[in-house]
Amino acid sequence: MAHIELTNITKGFDSNKPVLENLNLFVNDGEFLVLVGPSGCGKSTTLRLIAGLETANSGNISIAGKSVNNIPPKNRDISMVFQNYALYPHMSVYDNMAFGLKLRKYSKDKIRERVNEAANILEITDLLNRKPKQLSGGQRQRVALGRAIVRKPKVFLFDEPLSNLDAKLRVQMRAEIKKLHKQLNTTMVYVTHDQVEAMTMGSRIAVMKDGVIHQLDTPLNIYNEPADLFVASFIGSPAMNFITTKVTNNHMLFSETTKITLPIPEKYQSQLNSQIDKEIVVGIRPEALAISSKSQTDYQFNATIELVEPLGNETILYLSKGPQSLTCISKQYDPQSHTESSIELFVDPDNIHLFDNSSTKRVVNNNGLVSNK
Repeated sequence: MAHIELTNITKGFDSNKPVLENLNLFVNDGEFLVLVGPSGCGKSTTLRLIAGLETANSGNISIAGKSVNNIPPKNRDISMVFQNYALYPHMSVYDNMAFGLKLRKYSKDKIRERVNEAANILEITDLLNRKPKQLSGGQRQRVALGRAIVRKPKVFLFDEPLSNLDAKLRVQMRAEIKKLHKQLNTTMVYVTHDQVEAMTMGSRIAVMKDGVIHQLDTPLNIYNEPADLFVASFIGSPAMNFITTKVTNNHMLFSETTKITLPIPEKYQSQLNSQIDKEIVVGIRPEALAISSKSQTDYQFNATIELVEPLGNETILYLSKGPQSLTCISKQYDPQSHTESSIELFVDPDNIHLFDNSSTKRVVNNNGLVSNK
């Protein structure tokens, strides 16, 4: 096992804004860290810098406490799995997996032992004599994983390895890679643009945008306590609802566009009561919006139903409140019996997220901590 440390890393490809600027990241021994963000955020560049496929303009990269800035990729004791399987079509599965070991002059017995061990872990022993063209997409990806496993490296790097698979296979391979990490107990860094992959696979997630890590934390902490508007909007599907409001002189949050008025939740009152006219963005996750049949509290408002998507165990409602679009996920809504064009919605104040509209940062609670249960 090995920890990875990136210190003050800057990387640019031309005279424009750097892809990465003063990036600092620490990956613990045996950790499964996921780098997630939109295209162009710098996540793949970060992975390629760790692998040695790119060179940083400044800063230091260390693996297991040793600087690797001037060490070529082949000597960094890492294995990398790409989006493209990159299998040799004329070679059998066995020879594809053994190829790297042959280049390193391993004995035939040692190669056979490692290939069979990896094939057993990935349950592809019966495929060792086939050629890549005789395999499905999921089987090819397992072979690519097997080729990495036989090296027994200190670090595994994954660059969007499941992007070419269909939806069902992606779910299956997510579980396989997670199970593989548990078996090998090796440091893994995984790059994806898919926030579902990030949430289900990572022990920690680094959410990136424009070469900057906006939040680095466990999946549940990022979901429940997003650090800013970008993280809140990127993590979660469907995305969080946002309503821009102002603090009023009677200690309420009022939205000019929707005419929704909400009391400032008690845990935020000491921060906001005195900040009259301050713009605050209210964030509400779709699953936190509950359907109400009667007047319950001040945290309730009416919305118009625009579209209904029944999914069996739950229903996604696309709503509007004036010009504002909202999304609600409900397990109680029955699309067959509900005929009204509008609906009453209720939100628990403990499930309301507040963000400063100017800084985009999350508003902290009365104890100075990020607020949300």
